[in-house]
Order: sequence, then structure tokens, then C-alpha cells
Amino acid sequence: MAQAQQAIITKNRNMPLNKVRNIGIIAHIDAGKTTTTERILFYTGRTYKIGDIDEGTTVMDWMEQERERGITIVSAATTTFWKDVRINIIDTPGHVDFTAEVERSLRVLDGGITVLDAEEGVQSQSETVWHQADKYNVPRICFINKMDKVGADFRNTIKMIEERLGARTAVMVVPIGVESTFKGAVDLLTRQAYVWGESELGAKFDVLDEIPEEIKAEVEKSRHELIEKVAETDDKLLEKYLSGGELTVDEIKKGLRKATIAYKLVPIYCGTSLRHKGVQPLLDAVIDYLPSPLDLPPVLGVDPKNPDSKLVRKPQNDEAFSGLAFKIQIDPHVGKLTYVRIYSGTIKAGSYVYNANKGLKERVGRILLMHANKREEIEEAYAGEIVALVGVKETITGNTLCDENHPIILEKISFPDPVISLAIEPKSKADQEKMGFALQRLAEEDPTFKIKSNPETGQTIISGMGELHLEILVDRMKREFKVEAGVGAPQVAYKETIRKMAEAEGKYIRQSGGRGQYGHCFLRLEPKNRGEGYEFVNAIKGGAIPAEFITPIDKGVKEAMENGVIAGYPLVDMQVTVYDGSYHDVDSSEIAFKIAGSMALQSGVKQADPVLLEPIMKVEITTPDEFMGDVIGDLGAKRAQIMGSEKRGTVTVILAQVPLAELSGYATTLRSMSKGRATYYMEPSHYQEVPKNIQEKIIAKTN
Repeated sequence: MAQAQQAIITKNRNMPLNKVRNIGIIAHIDAGKTTTTERILFYTGRTYKIGDIDEGTTVMDWMEQERERGITIVSAATTTFWKDVRINIIDTPGHVDFTAEVERSLRVLDGGITVLDAEEGVQSQSETVWHQADKYNVPRICFINKMDKVGADFRNTIKMIEERLGARTAVMVVPIGVESTFKGAVDLLTRQAYVWGESELGAKFDVLDEIPEEIKAEVEKSRHELIEKVAETDDKLLEKYLSGGELTVDEIKKGLRKATIAYKLVPIYCGTSLRHKGVQPLLDAVIDYLPSPLDLPPVLGVDPKNPDSKLVRKPQNDEAFSGLAFKIQIDPHVGKLTYVRIYSGTIKAGSYVYNANKGLKERVGRILLMHANKREEIEEAYAGEIVALVGVKETITGNTLCDENHPIILEKISFPDPVISLAIEPKSKADQEKMGFALQRLAEEDPTFKIKSNPETGQTIISGMGELHLEILVDRMKREFKVEAGVGAPQVAYKETIRKMAEAEGKYIRQSGGRGQYGHCFLRLEPKNRGEGYEFVNAIKGGAIPAEFITPIDKGVKEAMENGVIAGYPLVDMQVTVYDGSYHDVDSSEIAFKIAGSMALQSGVKQADPVLLEPIMKVEITTPDEFMGDVIGDLGAKRAQIMGSEKRGTVTVILAQVPLAELSGYATTLRSMSKGRATYYMEPSHYQEVPKNIQEKIIAKTN
């Protein structure tokens, strides 16, 4: 069956775009994303055997590290068919350490399935990925999974979706049974009951016209609410509804599709992927309600030569080619793969494409269709497709590839800053060179992974989104690149900033016979709000400094900001204005002004009341009630700010903001405090000032 589908995929690739869906599966860790994807692949005939996370046999989690840990680390793409519609799926990680994978996937997707745990409801990471999807205006449907779990509550999860995510829901089904008695759902549009047996892995199910007696009233009430909500989103439907006319199933479907694509409604389905129930109606919903590339506005970009002029690319094969490189992957068999979402036009193997961000041409050696880590070579790719290119060496994540005669730069992808660092050293001289190569390759793949060297100690410092993130990268270095390295203890990625305005002078003069060096500038430093980053302003009037020396001053400032004045941490969130200076007709040079800019910044920061910033984590702890007092007491000792708590069945969920520096070894602390019964989840929230007494300790330790 899988081979037959492979042939269909190869043959039917240039399909009408209204029969294409590019979707992502997003959720909190352990909500069941990969399991749901595995069921989709099985029921659509893409695979002949269901993969199991616990057995390490899933198609989408193909990395050794993913199979060992039972989690998704990298987003995996695949293609399948359902009812003559081609569905391109990206399964994303749920763990916050791999948030970049979710961010870049959402940037190129047309629609999403949000998977929620029926007992846990909306969890922290569910909120995070939901807001990431909001940022890119991705229409989505919700699948309330694990309906067979003890404590599963369909209605409470819907309430949480409305309250915590601010979504307007369109409930499409009413579950039949709950927990161990869950066996299917009633489709509110057709009033038909879908019932799954325990055999045939859920591939077959019964469609009954008779609704179980005990839920008939709920079905009618829910159906009435659904029709009312859909009618409210469309004037014609509302007019017919208010005048007493009966809306047909087709009219409701069309109205709901329009409302879903316009982010006005979110259709809700339910099931249990692990027990093979409820996935087929979800697939129908992907086709019925999620957009094709044609349903969304044409992609916008700017002209590289004139960033103020907006350009449009329609999702058509006869348009000029444009695509966004959203992911780099190092494949042991074919080398560097560049994943590209094609927005317009077509691309052929062996042709040249233009990297508009870097202003250079690249040759596309081969084009591959990906099915997780398996690949299939194709000669040409079309608008609306997601493919991997081999041969484009200079392209990085976020670059736009396009037709050289019609250049365009599409909106880039923004990634969060790393919050944790550690020192890494090669074990032998032979490993030294291999380590540099391996780190460079891994940094190409992952935009949230940063590398820098400490000139004083000679150590290499790597930074990432969390301990697990760095642990996986070091493990990959060992396995894939055969590099043996020793690692230090994880360190918090502090930053520095200023609290008041200051002005400073930088003057660099060197005379050593012959031509000298002369650079001179005045800088004004002003603090910016948290997270606003660095801004350079040129306020030179009357040619006090020639235009060609302004950029070197900016470069010098940026370099000096890499190492702050308090404890050598990077400087952030400030505006630097060059407002005066002088130059020498003969001796002035770019390097002299770069050094002058660097000197002025260091001098100015010392006068601008510098302060250390530390990463604050959003922490969600789930604990049985009897340990709640101990958990809150311990959080208090960790400088935590308790944001609230809520009861969920027999447990309490505590929400807090805690400095990352206080959370080292917290998993062990929490386990021993709660006899192994409490769990926690954390994700980066923001940076804030370190209290004075703590700052003094950090400075003393650094020096």
C-alpha cells in the first residue's frame, strides 16, 4: 500500500492548488502530536504499519536521540493523500528547547492542527505555540486527544481553549462515552454517530444514523450553538437563519470554511490517537476547513534594491519563482539539505536560483521530496510545495530564493535568544579541528544555537534554549561527527544593559612614521525597553565625520557590545547615536573609526549606570494537593513570583516566574519533595534586572 501511494505522490505532484494542504501539527509536549501523525499516515495508506513512540518505531521521529527519549526534536516533513487531496504535513516538537523548529514551520504553513490532552487541557506550551501561530496568522483546528484517559474532560478543555487562548470555538462533535467507555463521536452537521471497534487498528468504523439516547439532547443543543456561531460570521447565512430558514449542511460547511480561514472560528474535534479513534473525521476537517495556498492572500515581499517598495507573488506556476528557505539539515547521505517552501513559480533540478538576501546565485543540484528522513528525487517542483534542495551552499535559514530577473525578499523568521551556555573542549588535538567543523554545521541547522570563543580562557562557549537542547547537540556531535569533547556545567546566559543616558568620546590616534591612524567620534547612549534590542542612529551634521566612516563606527560599537563592562556579558537594549567627531584627510581610516567607536562605547557604558540582566522562566508545576505548601515554600526561597494556581482534578497547577539561575537541579528537588509525584515544565519568559546583592556575587565569581 505504501509503495502504491509513493507512485501516486510522484505522479500527481503538479495538482491543482485547491487540492493541496500544507499543515503543521503543533502542541504541548506529550499531547500526542507524533502519534496523531503516525495514525494519519497509516489511515491514508502512506505507511502499512503504525509506528509506536514507546517502541521507537515511528516514521516521523527518525533520529536516534528522538527514539531513545520518546520525544520529537526536529520537525519532520512528509506528504500523503486523503480523498484526492494532497496533504503536506510537518510534525513539530513540543519541547520548548526546540521552539525554533515550531517557529520556522509555522512561518511556511497554511494551516495547523493543535493537539490538546483531554485531561490536562491547555498547557503552557500549548499557549506558546498557539501565540506563535497567531503571529503568522495560521488558521487552525483543534483535536482534543486522549479522550480515553482517566480525568478526560471534553467540555472543560473547550472552556480552557476559549478562556486561555482567546479562541472562538466551533464544536463539531459530541463524544460518545468518556475515559474507558469512549468509543467514538457524533458529527453535529450530519447527526451521524462514528463508532470505532477495538480491531483493525481503527482503519474501519461504523457510521450509525441512530444517536445514543443519553446524548441526544446534548447533540441538538450543541448543533444549534454551532449553526448560530457559523451564521454570525456571514451576513447571507445570518439573514437566512434569522428569517427562520433551515441552513443546509453544505451552506454550514462553506460558511465554516470561510470563518476558519479568516481566524473567526476554530473547529473542535476529539478522539484518542493511541487507541485509533477519531482520526478520520480530523482528516476530513483538514480538507473541508483548512486553507489551500489559493485561499490565503498572495505572499508579500520587498524589492532588495528598494526596501520601501512592496512586491506581491501569487501562488501560481507561471509567476516568477520565489521561495523561503526555512530549515537547513545535514544529511549523512546527501550532505546539506535546504528545505524550501515555494510560494510562486517552479524550480528545476540543475537550474540556478538567486539568493536575494546575500545577492548571489546558487545552483540547485537536486530536488528531493522528503518523507521524514527518506527522500525521493524529483526533476521539478511547483508553487505550493515544500521540498529539499541539494547544492545550495550559501543559503541559511530565513533567506529568500527567487528568480534573478525578478528579485524579492520575503519576511524573515525571528528566533528567540539563547538562555543557557556551557563551555566545551575537545579531548584531543585531532578532535580540535573536527569540533570546529561540527559546531559550524550544527549552528547552520539551528538558528537558536550560538557559538563563541572566550579569548581569555581559550574555551569555546556554546549557547542554546535549555539544558536538553545543548545535551542533544553535544550528543549529535559525538555520534554524527565522531567528536569527543568534555563539557562544563551549564551556565546562565546573563546580559548587561544601561539604565540612564550617557555621552562619551572615543579618540584613536597612532603615529609611527609614515601614514598614521586617526578616528574620533562622540556617542550618546540611551536605554531601551526590555527586548527592543540595539539601534544605531547617525546624527552627524555638516560632514563632521564622512559618511564612509559611519558604518565602521557601528561595527566597532557592535563588537564592543559583545563583552559588557560589568562581567563581560553581551550588552543589549540600547540606542547608540553618533552625533559628532572629527577626521584627518590623510590618516583617517575605517579601522581607526571602528576602534574609536568601540572605545567610546566602553567609556559611555561605565557612566550609564550599567546593570546585569538574568533570564526569567515561566514555570508550571503540577502537584498533588498534599505537597502544595512545600512546593510554594521552596519556590519562595528561589526568588520566584507566584502568578496563580488552578485546580485540575486531584492536582493543583502552580504558575510562577523563576530566575533560571535558581532552577539548577530542580527536577531532583521536586521529585524528592513530592515523592516523585509532582512534575514541572518551564520555558523562557523574559529578562529582568538582577537584584544588587545577587549581582555582586555574580561579579565576584566572574572575576
